[in-house]
Amino acid sequence: MATTTTTATAATATPTVVRAPAQAGVFEGLNPSIYNPADPLVLFIIQATIVIALTRALYWPLSKIREPRVIAEVIAGILLGPSVMGRIPGFTDAIFPPASMAPFRLVANIGLVLFLFLVGLEINLAYLLSNWRIAFSVAALDMTIPFGLGVAVAYGLYHEFAGEPGTAPISFGIFALFIGVAMAITAFPVLCRILTSLKLLNTTVGVIVLTSGIANDVVGWVLLALCVTLVNAGAGITALYVFLVSVGYSLFLAYAVRPAFIWVLRRTKSLENGPTEGVVALTLFMVLASSFFTSIIGVHSIFGAFMVGLMCPHEGGFAIKLTEKIEDLTSTLFVPLFFALSGINTNIGLLNTGTVWGYVIAIIFVAFFSKLAGGTLGARLNGLVWRESFTIGTLMSCKGLVELIVLNIGLQAKILSTKTFTMFVIMALVTTFSTAPLVSWLYPPWYQQKLDLWKKGKIDWDGNPIIPADGQDSEEKYRKGDVATRLLVYLRTDGLSSILGLISLFTSSSAPTPAASASSDNEKAADPSTAHTDEQRPLRIQGYRLVELTDRNSSVMKVSDIEDYASHDPIVKAFGTSTANNTSRDVIVSGQIAVVPEEGFADTLATQASKTNSDLVLVPWSETGTISEIQSFYYGGNSSIKDNMLANKDFAGLVTDVYEKHRHLAAVGVYVDSSLLSTSHPRSRIGDDSQATKTGITRQLTRDATGVSLAEAQDIGAAKFHSAESKGPKVVRVLYRGGEDDLFAVRLGYQLAQTDKVVLEVVIEAAANRADSEMATLKSVLSESLGDRVVYLDAQDTAEAIQSLLSPCRQVRSSRSVLVVVGRSVSSWLASSVDAGPSSSAAAELAAVRKVLGLKAARLAAEVRKGVGDKANVSLLVVQAKTTPATTTTTTTTAGEGGVSALKRKPSTYSQESGHVGA
Repeated sequence: MATTTTTATAATATPTVVRAPAQAGVFEGLNPSIYNPADPLVLFIIQATIVIALTRALYWPLSKIREPRVIAEVIAGILLGPSVMGRIPGFTDAIFPPASMAPFRLVANIGLVLFLFLVGLEINLAYLLSNWRIAFSVAALDMTIPFGLGVAVAYGLYHEFAGEPGTAPISFGIFALFIGVAMAITAFPVLCRILTSLKLLNTTVGVIVLTSGIANDVVGWVLLALCVTLVNAGAGITALYVFLVSVGYSLFLAYAVRPAFIWVLRRTKSLENGPTEGVVALTLFMVLASSFFTSIIGVHSIFGAFMVGLMCPHEGGFAIKLTEKIEDLTSTLFVPLFFALSGINTNIGLLNTGTVWGYVIAIIFVAFFSKLAGGTLGARLNGLVWRESFTIGTLMSCKGLVELIVLNIGLQAKILSTKTFTMFVIMALVTTFSTAPLVSWLYPPWYQQKLDLWKKGKIDWDGNPIIPADGQDSEEKYRKGDVATRLLVYLRTDGLSSILGLISLFTSSSAPTPAASASSDNEKAADPSTAHTDEQRPLRIQGYRLVELTDRNSSVMKVSDIEDYASHDPIVKAFGTSTANNTSRDVIVSGQIAVVPEEGFADTLATQASKTNSDLVLVPWSETGTISEIQSFYYGGNSSIKDNMLANKDFAGLVTDVYEKHRHLAAVGVYVDSSLLSTSHPRSRIGDDSQATKTGITRQLTRDATGVSLAEAQDIGAAKFHSAESKGPKVVRVLYRGGEDDLFAVRLGYQLAQTDKVVLEVVIEAAANRADSEMATLKSVLSESLGDRVVYLDAQDTAEAIQSLLSPCRQVRSSRSVLVVVGRSVSSWLASSVDAGPSSSAAAELAAVRKVLGLKAARLAAEVRKGVGDKANVSLLVVQAKTTPATTTTTTTTAGEGGVSALKRKPSTYSQESGHVGA
C-alpha cells in the first residue's frame, strides 16, 4: 500500500519551471525605489536626481549673495542625511538604503578623482614662481600659526573623543598632524571664484592671495599625503618606503612623463588648437593610472590625479581648453554627489552636549582667527596697509571644498569619527560662508579707489587732492583740436568690423590744418617754452574685451591666466593689428581682457576708464540681438529683435548702465552701425509683399534656358566688404541744439575732420541759443582750421533738421555713407515733436530707444527705418559728455587749511575697483 501511494505521488508530480528575471519593470510589479543589487542604476538615478535638484534649488538664493556652490551641495547632503530628512520614518531606507551607498560612493569618488585633477590643472606653478617671495612669506605665517593652534585643539579632541566607533587606534602625533593640516589649508578653487566675483583678482590683494593660496594648497596636500601614508603604513619602515616611492613617482611624472606628454601635444598641435579627442583620452588614462598607482602604494587616489593636473602645461591655453572638455559633467553630476555624501555622513544630532558644542565653537574660532592673524601679519610685513592686510587674512581663512575633501579623507582613513567629522564640517561651512560678506565689508570699491589714488600720489590719506586742475580758456582748448586722446573701446566679436571703421576716422585725423598751424608756429617762436606742450599728443587706444564669468572652472582659469589668454585672443589681436596698421598719426594701441559676471560689465568698463584716465569710451551696439557676442540665427524666436536691433532690451540695459556709470568719469559714445538701421532685410522692406519676402526665404530657383533650375544668386550668404579708399571722402554730420552733449558732439566732429578725407557738416537747429559763447568760439575755430571742409546748415524746426541729417551729401556726391554724431541729452527735443506714426508698436519701440539713446537718436533711427525717400546710408554715434560731479566731494576744514575730501565716503554715481597697484 505504501509502495502504491509513493508511486502515485511520483507520477502526479509537476516538473519545476525556472523563469527568467522580470524584464517588464513596473508592468510586472517592480518597485523602482527598492534597491536591486543586479540593477543598481534605477535607484542611483533617483538619488542623483534628488541631490542635483535640491542642490540647484539651494544654490539659486545663495548665488545672489556671491556664495560658492559647495555650500549648497553640503547643505543639500545635510538635509538628506540623518540630521533632517533622515528623521522621517522610512526615508533613508527608501532613498538611501545602506546597501545602495556602495555604487553611490563609487560614482562620487570617481567625481572626486576628476575634480582633484581639475584642481591641479587650475594651479599654474609659473604664477607662483613669478611671485615666490611674497607668496611664501605670507603662506608661511598663514600655515604655521593655524597649524600650531590646530595641534593645541587636537590635544583636547584626541583625549575627549578617542576610541569612538569608526576610528582606528592611531597615535596623537598622526592625529595632531591631520588636525593641523585641516586648520591650515586654504580652499584655492573657492578662493579664485570669490576673488573673481568681487573683481579683486588683478589687484594687489588678489595677486598676493592667489599666489599664497597656491603655495598653501601644494604644501597642504603634501602634508596630507604624508598623514595618510602614516595611517595606512603598519610599521615605520613601511611609511618610509611609501614616502620615498611617492617622491620618486613625483619626479618621474615631472621629468619623464611631462616631456613625453608635451611632445605628443606638439605633434598633434593640441597646444595651438586645443586637445584632440585622442589627447583627451590619453589624459584621462594618465589620471586613472596615476590614481591607481598612488592608491596601491598606500596614498589616496586623489593625489595621483592632482599630480597629473599639476603636470599639464598651460602654454597656449591648453589647460583651459582641456578643462572645458571635462568640467561640465564633473561639476554637474559627480561633484554634487561627493559633497552631498559629505552631508549625508554628517549627523548634527550627535552634537548633543555642551562640551561638544564648546569644541565646535573652539574649532571655528581657531580656524578663522588663526588664519586671519597669519595672513594679516604676512601681508603687513610686506608693506600693505592694515585694511588690505585684514582683507588678505580674511580671504586666506576660506576653507571651502578643499577642507571637505580633507575631512572625507580623514573619515575614510578612520582618523575622524562621525562626531568629530560633523564638527569640522560645520566649521568649513561657517568659514566659507562668511568670507565673501566680510571681504565686501572690509574692502569695498570706494575704499579701493581711494587707496589707488593715494598710492598714485593724487590725493593725501584724508582724500585731499594733491595735483591741481589744469585750467585753460575755451579758445585755447578748442584750437588744440582733439577732445579725446585716450580712447577705451569695448571690443565685441559681432561689432568688431564696424567699430574698426569708426576707429579709422580717429587714427586718420592729424594735426590741425596749416591755417591754424601757422598762427601757432608764430606763438611758439615768441615763446619757445610752449613748443612741446602745443604738439599734438599721441592717440592712445585701448581695446577692452569683456568675457562673461560663469561657474565653470575654465572661466575662472581665464581670469587667473588673463595675460597669456589675452595675448592669444583673436579679437584683441585683430583689433591691435588693424588699428596699428591703419593710421596716419602717432597711435599707441593696447588690448586687454576682463572676465567678469555679465551684470558687472558696465562697472568694469567704468573701472578701466577711471584707471586709464580715458577721455572717451566707445561702445558698439550689439549685432546679435543679445548681450552675447555669439550670433543666433533664430534670435530666440523673437522676430522683433531680428527686425529692429535697437529693440534689444538686455543690451539696452547695459548701454544705459554704461552711460550712467561714466557720467562723471569719461565721455561715452555708443555706435550704431548703418547695417543695424538698414531696412534692406527682406522682412523689413516696405511695400514688398512677395512670398519670399514674407517667409524670409531668399534662395529662389529660376529656370535657365537649358531647362535646369539654378540658384538665382550665386553668392547667397556671402558677406560683402568694400575698400574704404574706394568710397572717397567721408561725411560727418553733427546736430547742435545746445547743451554739454551737443557741444561735445561738435568738438568730436572737429577732431574727426582733421584730415582731408573728412567733410564736417554742422546742423544748427533754430531752437539753439544763438548767444552761446562756447559755440560761437568753437565756430570761429572750425572755420579757421577746416576752411571749406566745414559747412553750417540752419534748420528752422525738427523736421528740417532730420532731413538735413539724413539727406545725401551734396558736397561729396561720391559718398552716400554718413556718420551722424548727436548728443544723448534726453530732454533736448520735446516728445510732442515726435511723430511715431499710427502704429502703437512703432511708438513703443521709439519710447524704448529714447530711454537709452535719447530722443534725437530715437527719432533719427525711426526715420531711417521708414525707408522712404532718398536718404544717405547713416550710422549713428550717440555721445554723452563728461560732467563734473557736484555731490561726490565734501569740503573738510582742517587745522590751518581747507581742502576737498573727494573720497571720504562711498560715491553714489559709480562703483570702482583698484587694479595693478604696486604692493
